[in-house]
Amino acid sequence: MIAPHGGRLVSRFSTGSLDGMEAIEVSNDLRNDIENIADGIFSPLEGFVGRDDFESIVKRGRLKSGLAWTVPIVLDVDEKTASMAKNAGQVALAVAGEKFASLKIDEVYSFDKLESAKAIYGTGDTKHPGVSKMVNMKDRLLAGKIQVSKKIADGPLRKYRMTPAQTRAEIEKRGWKTVVGFQTRNVPHVAHEMLQKAALNLYDGLFVNPLIGKKKQGDFKDEVILAAYETLIENYYPKNRAMFVTLHTEMRYAGPKEAIHHAIMRKNFGCTHFIVGRDHAGVGDYYHPFAAHEIFAHYPELEIQPVFFPAFYYCKKCLSFANERNCPHGPESREELSGTKMRKMVSSGEIPAPHLMRPEIAKLIVSFKEPFVP
Repeated sequence: MIAPHGGRLVSRFSTGSLDGMEAIEVSNDLRNDIENIADGIFSPLEGFVGRDDFESIVKRGRLKSGLAWTVPIVLDVDEKTASMAKNAGQVALAVAGEKFASLKIDEVYSFDKLESAKAIYGTGDTKHPGVSKMVNMKDRLLAGKIQVSKKIADGPLRKYRMTPAQTRAEIEKRGWKTVVGFQTRNVPHVAHEMLQKAALNLYDGLFVNPLIGKKKQGDFKDEVILAAYETLIENYYPKNRAMFVTLHTEMRYAGPKEAIHHAIMRKNFGCTHFIVGRDHAGVGDYYHPFAAHEIFAHYPELEIQPVFFPAFYYCKKCLSFANERNCPHGPESREELSGTKMRKMVSSGEIPAPHLMRPEIAKLIVSFKEPFVP
């Protein structure tokens, strides 16, 4: 089986007490990523990155060791909290007063928010959701290893969550030698299904791994994505060839840099291959459509293999889904599909035709009073 990123699957759990520790409040979104560190989804990270790693990620898209890593995982705090943490040496992390993890402080440092955002997102435009978040971060970053004492409670959105140790055990049990991962933040349309099934013709197993977490306004809500994929896999996929596992983190909309980050996480889950879509993790017009394909040329050592499919479309002459490699007809015969198009259709009250979206999924989506992130 493919080795975890960095060669070792990280586990950062502890039964130690958090009583008496000063606490720093974090968001639920960051708590998800802290658990992702503890579970090994972010292997080889064992905590929040220090200054040398942060600057290396920003400048080179790698940790200071040279290992590929493109998205810094950080904890930002104000000056007062930074001073308290530094003096304490170790602090608890809490959500709404509930302590769930500890952080051993190795370093406190500052960073240039705008220049860092430009390097990661390829733009300094604050209309970009990732840039906006970074320039509005607090002034100091805390670095150090974490230990999680209390996991996030199970709930409807987490019933398909698995750790890398669990997914690797399941892949081994199924005897899959090749596993192709699929990242999505959208409900599935038929072009997605055709792409995934094209991959199933080449690899032993399909690892469907939708992102459940913070997204921008206008994206589909998590519960809609989850229900839609449940329906698709139940009705249209062979049970012994597909795994459905949710990934709990936030969308960063970092385009090519995030494509590498997505691939690394799927490598840790045990995937040998990873489908990289057109405008992968993009937003607006900040990245050209195949920027996320081109960046993999700079990471030849990544081990997990990117899979680049040409864009699928519905050909009105072929009467089937096709791509430029196997269809001779011009743009006038093509009906393009995209997450953006599906969102526009649903928001306008239009039910996508059966050749664009499975009827069960279309009906499911319109049954939600508010299917989109407000």
